[in-house]
Amino acid sequence: MSKIVILGAGIAGHVAATHLRRKLSKEHEVVVVSPNGNYQWIPSNIWVGVGRMKSEDILFPLTPLYKKKGIDFKRAKVTTFHPEGDTEISKPYVNVQYVLEEEKGRTEKVTYDYLINATGPKLAFDQTEGLMPATNKTYSVCTYTHAEHAWQGLDALIERMNKGEKVKILIGTGHAKATCQGAAFEYILNVEKELHRHNVRDMAEVTWISNEYQLGDFGMDGVLLSYGSNIMKSSELVEMVFEDRGIKWILGAGVNKIEDGIAHYENLEGEQKSETYDFAMLIPAFSGHGFKAYDKNNEEITDKLFKGFMLVDADYTPKPYENWSVQDWPETYQNPSYKNIFALKGIAFAPPHAISKPRVSKNGTSISPAPPRTGMPSGITAKLVADNIIDVIKGKKELQHKGSMGNMGAACIASAGYGMTQGSGISITTFPIVPDFIKYPETHGRKLGKTFGEIGLAGHWLKLALHYAFMYKAKMKPFWWLIPE
Repeated sequence: MSKIVILGAGIAGHVAATHLRRKLSKEHEVVVVSPNGNYQWIPSNIWVGVGRMKSEDILFPLTPLYKKKGIDFKRAKVTTFHPEGDTEISKPYVNVQYVLEEEKGRTEKVTYDYLINATGPKLAFDQTEGLMPATNKTYSVCTYTHAEHAWQGLDALIERMNKGEKVKILIGTGHAKATCQGAAFEYILNVEKELHRHNVRDMAEVTWISNEYQLGDFGMDGVLLSYGSNIMKSSELVEMVFEDRGIKWILGAGVNKIEDGIAHYENLEGEQKSETYDFAMLIPAFSGHGFKAYDKNNEEITDKLFKGFMLVDADYTPKPYENWSVQDWPETYQNPSYKNIFALKGIAFAPPHAISKPRVSKNGTSISPAPPRTGMPSGITAKLVADNIIDVIKGKKELQHKGSMGNMGAACIASAGYGMTQGSGISITTFPIVPDFIKYPETHGRKLGKTFGEIGLAGHWLKLALHYAFMYKAKMKPFWWLIPE
């Protein structure tokens, strides 16, 4: 009998738990530890943030589902890691602290045979002075609660515009090393569309602000893609979209301070500048949770498990951008020091380096996107790790299932407006996620044909279909496993 503990119940953690439970007999324990009692389909937070969906449309409670399916669910947060046990417990364990009122503050040593870290990133709003959701006229769409607040703020702004007031809207990244430009890009397009729907577009100046060197970088160093019968750069695609919608842009901007209605930033020229706004949605920096790890003698061994995020089978050797390689990226997501510990994308594992070319301002400030946290690779790596653990439990010595982001593709559909007849979507498929300049030297590290873009109503339909398909899958409805990651 084996006990598998999964930390986190987001997309990656939930996928790992559901596949493990389906494929393993009941004699094996599957335990999920998460302070959040709801599953949320994060890609649809965008629609909550413009009032086109409610929170209840994109989430459901996990406790009844896990109880029905035989998954042990602990509403708790992990505090420390003990991969060797301690002087009292020989088995490895994580120390957790319960969060529900009736158990709040109680701690437990949760032992395991296999551990999957799917805690995801910490939303490090504190790394930008004054950046906090629903304060200083700034908002976030990183969680469904944040997205609700964003819609409340946007709805109030639309009321002001209806009364004849002109406003400024600022959307993008709120830190010099932030990621998730794709989510901000999707949000700005939906906001712009909603302004049209409410007949107030002419009352708003809409501006994109980002740490990207070029439009369409998305933390992936940009993409060369097929667009119909043409070949174009993602920067050209996004510029075309923004110009068509009258959206202005500020690039190479490291936002470092927020005041009420003012975003202060440094650009790559080293200039300290600011942008005023009446409503802003700025993605914060992401960071690890600051976990500590200890050996059996209670000596700290955090550096064996963490480098901000959790260490896996990547090459973390410091090297200049010119020497970066797809071979640097992990394949099994297994910790090198403790072979029964894994970390998933989403992101709980430490990337070996960024994907975009690093850039610093003339003052020496790093202003460059971190690797993106995309949903599709989260699910793929979760299933991959689950299958490897199942194989080991069944007696296989080597990990058979491998999947590097250097040979993995991803499809991203950015909603550009909601509606069965008036909606739109921008679909971009990238292969591989991490560019391979040796295999594809003439096409910026990606394979044309598998890397393409499309714009239109069909993209919105597909985005909406995926919402319902993946909510169905997450609820473990009949034959849910037939829906691919």
